[in-house]
Amino acid sequence: MPVVAAVCIVHELRKDAGYFGVTAIDKRPAPGKVKVTKYGLRGDVQADRKHHGGIDQAIYAYSQEDADFWSGQIGRELAPGWFGENLRIDGMDVSAAHVGEIWRIGDTVVVEVTSTRTPCQTFARWVGGEHEKGWVKRFADERRLGAYLRVVKTGTIAAGDPVTIVSVPGGAPRILEGFSL
Repeated sequence: MPVVAAVCIVHELRKDAGYFGVTAIDKRPAPGKVKVTKYGLRGDVQADRKHHGGIDQAIYAYSQEDADFWSGQIGRELAPGWFGENLRIDGMDVSAAHVGEIWRIGDTVVVEVTSTRTPCQTFARWVGGEHEKGWVKRFADERRLGAYLRVVKTGTIAAGDPVTIVSVPGGAPRILEGFSL
């Protein structure tokens, strides 16, 4: 059964060369239970709410298996939160989810898959642009993008909580269908 490997929230806002001058991509595992609201995790923020956050992108989930793939490609461990994700999920192909898929996380939280992540230049700078040239295209080409989630039912979540697929809408496309950079 898939489980939450880590629940990550912003560690600190960092200076960034992008439009906003700061980024909240630096996510780190939070200890214990974390409250989930319709806008995401308590203690988390998004600097660019036009492209990240809001009700339809309240939580960003990434799979441990995809993180392990990138760890092998880059040659170093990629700790939970490194992708800017809120949830690192072990045992689930998050990028294969369908639009509208419903997941239960732990005892109380219910989320709906809304879309895939579109990698951006902030992410490229975070990864280390001079060390990983062409990162945005490389990340997109591998199609290991993760999923944005809408919160259907609030509650609390913690590392170790099970993730259960409750329903998949008939005929719904996978989040990667139609994705292009």
